[in-house]
Amino acid sequence: MDTKSRIGRLAFGIAALGFLAAAGELRALDNGLARTPPMGWNSWNKFACNVSEDLIKQAADAVVSSGMKDAGYQYIVIDDCWQVDRDAEGNIVADAKRFPSGMKSLADYVHAKGLKFGLYSDAGTATCQNRPGGRGYEFQDARQYAAWGVDYLKYDWCNHSTQDSAASYSIMRDALKKAGRPIVFSLCEWGSTKPWLWAEDVGNLWRATGDILNKWDGTEKWGGMGVVQILDAVDGLQSYAGPGHWNDPDMLEVGNGGMSVTEYRAHFSMWCLLAAPLMAGNDIRKMSADIGGILTNKEVIAIDQDPLGRQGRRVKRSGDLEVWAKQLADGGRAVALLNRTAAEANITVSWTDLGYPEHVQAKVRDLWAHQDLGEKTAAFSASVPSHGVVMVRVEP
Repeated sequence: MDTKSRIGRLAFGIAALGFLAAAGELRALDNGLARTPPMGWNSWNKFACNVSEDLIKQAADAVVSSGMKDAGYQYIVIDDCWQVDRDAEGNIVADAKRFPSGMKSLADYVHAKGLKFGLYSDAGTATCQNRPGGRGYEFQDARQYAAWGVDYLKYDWCNHSTQDSAASYSIMRDALKKAGRPIVFSLCEWGSTKPWLWAEDVGNLWRATGDILNKWDGTEKWGGMGVVQILDAVDGLQSYAGPGHWNDPDMLEVGNGGMSVTEYRAHFSMWCLLAAPLMAGNDIRKMSADIGGILTNKEVIAIDQDPLGRQGRRVKRSGDLEVWAKQLADGGRAVALLNRTAAEANITVSWTDLGYPEHVQAKVRDLWAHQDLGEKTAAFSASVPSHGVVMVRVEP
């Protein structure tokens, strides 16, 4: 190829890159992380501010001994209240009484277990519990997190005054990129500024709803939402999710005592169908067999972690009897028959609800019973308990 041809091709390539960037095809984040929804454990839902070095070490130990690590859980994330001040140079300071060995040592402990380490901060001047926030210290904090060995940052949205959310989170995105360590960036502004419209270029996941309540149904004036309210809020947002960028319906409440085992099984099933980040929030050091069985069901987790990265959606609704479906990489579908009513009910999914012709024969497998149900044509029906699901995999 002569010089003029090479120059011409180079010019064309540069122009094409500019066009793709303008079209949003080259994402500014592009950190190569969270190609499937992140899985881990976060301290907040169970322990709130009562966090310590011993608790985090015990949680890491429990993720391994309970089988959660083997099921795919990786991140151990300390939420609010680990930080108490900034030093004379502006460096963020951890609570020395609760974390006497320091964050670097704690991260090393977590890493030695084959797990990854996460921390929490806030885009405002203070966190939601009025600890030092990150505003104005983004690049300094990102360097410190990288030096400690942080792998995951949850970034909240309290005490933000008149800040613009996209601009504020973009500053920390840029800081993390310059810090020299791959760090999953979790945006937590509760869906208040429709982050699904702008956050693909900024974070690996973004909260699409208010805070989850440890209940099946209900809301609080401050913005808390029950499981079914969150489902209603995220349905319709599926086009914004995919590998590296996920809608986050908030952390799991499985095992925290506010719902029945049936409701917790449905809660977990629906989060997996939504391709949601799976961040357990219970005391995993002392789980019942039922709760441990929910959190470590590899067949259901495989739906969440399917490499195609599609978020499921509601495809049929008859009152409070619903069918949700998620396309899978192998061409199959994950299907949840969801009963929001107070009584057991029969629910049917038709193949046409899933985008298949009626005449197609498809294998059906129950993912909670771990049982093949044979080949079906045109439809599948099941009796579903109150506030429960039947979750199946349909493969033509």
